[in-house]
Amino acid sequence: MTQTEIEEYITQFPIYQYAFVKPEDIEFNDRVRQICKKECSRYGASWSCPPAVGTVEVCKERCMNYDHVLFFSSIAEVDNIMDMDETLKTKSEHEKITREIEQHLKDKTLLTFALSSDSCQLCDKCTYPRGGCRHLELMHPCIESHGIVVANLIEKNMMDYYLGEHMVIWFSMIFYKES
Repeated sequence: MTQTEIEEYITQFPIYQYAFVKPEDIEFNDRVRQICKKECSRYGASWSCPPAVGTVEVCKERCMNYDHVLFFSSIAEVDNIMDMDETLKTKSEHEKITREIEQHLKDKTLLTFALSSDSCQLCDKCTYPRGGCRHLELMHPCIESHGIVVANLIEKNMMDYYLGEHMVIWFSMIFYKES
């Protein structure tokens, strides 16, 4: 499947911005994990977050097994971006878009691996660390969980990161290669 065919397909979705990047152009850094560990309540509590996803080196190796990456964003309007409940409610539409694009690429016989903006919230309570993931085929680990420096990727691709206090920008990365 060509980049042009992927572009034609994704036009049906409310994607705000996108870029095609090479895995080798992505910066991975252990410091991103320190932010996860210190500031995120999902650290150590979800299959989509560290340490469950593996070390940054393991995550980088996983990502480097692919030839291409579709990096894209969608936006949602909120009354107040600082209201986390309201903000997180807008994530499900972005996740749906990510799943549909990923499935389309799989249907076209591509091997894929998707990362998304925030930790998985498919289940009310994650089974980590006591049981296996109940929705492994639907779960998208968080981009930052893999040590990816998202801000640098956004800047390199001249994408927006902030649109004001009433707009949420969600990001996803779908790594892909021929099967």
